[in-house]
Amino acid sequence: MKTAEDQVVDDDTGFQDEEESFFQDIDLLQKHGINMADIKKMKSVGICTVKGIQMTTRKALCNIKGLSEAKVEKIKEAAGKMLHVGFQTAFEYSTKRKQVFHITTGSQEFDKLLGGGVESMAITEAFGEFRTGKTQLSHTLCVTAQLPGEEAYSGGKVIFIDTEHTFRPDRLRDIADRFNVDHGAVLDNVLYARAYTSANTQFTPFTQHL
Repeated sequence: MKTAEDQVVDDDTGFQDEEESFFQDIDLLQKHGINMADIKKMKSVGICTVKGIQMTTRKALCNIKGLSEAKVEKIKEAAGKMLHVGFQTAFEYSTKRKQVFHITTGSQEFDKLLGGGVESMAITEAFGEFRTGKTQLSHTLCVTAQLPGEEAYSGGKVIFIDTEHTFRPDRLRDIADRFNVDHGAVLDNVLYARAYTSANTQFTPFTQHL
C-alpha cells in the first residue's frame, strides 16, 4: 500500500516526465521510422519538438513541401507513441498546478490584476499602444525573474529576443538598484539576441548557456 509520501513522490515524477516530454527533440522520431530528411523539413518551418507536431494540424503538416498525407499520418503516429496523452483526474491536475509560481512585475497593483504576478509554465503576451510600458515591463521582468520567490523558486536566467532594438542594459542596472541586486550578476544572467525576422528567433546556441 502506498503512503501519502509515496503519492507525493509519484506526482512529482509524473510532472517531471510531462515537462521532459514537452521538449523532446523531433530528431528522436528517427527511432520510430521517420527519416531525417522529413525531420529537417519540419524544422525548416519551426517545428522542432515532438509536442510541436502534436500541436500542428494534419492540414498544416501536409502544406510543408515534401510531406504527403501518408507521411504525415506516419509522423503523427510516431509522435503519439512518444507522448503521454490521455485523461487525468482534477485532483492529479491540481497537484501539478501546485508547481506553478508567480514572478512579480514590480508593481503590487499590477500583480494583483494578474493574480500574483506573471505565471510560470505559461506564455504571457503583453500588448498595447506605443509607449504604454511594454518595454519597461520586459526589462523589469529581466531582473525580477532572477529574484528568489515563492514555492522555493531560487531565480533563473532570462532570454531577451529583441525585435525592435529597444533592449538597454543601462535600464537593467537602474532596476537592479531598485531591488538591491548586483549589476554584474543581473547582466550575466540575461542572454540577449537581436532578431530581424521570424527566422532569427530560433537560437539553438542559447541552450548551452542555460
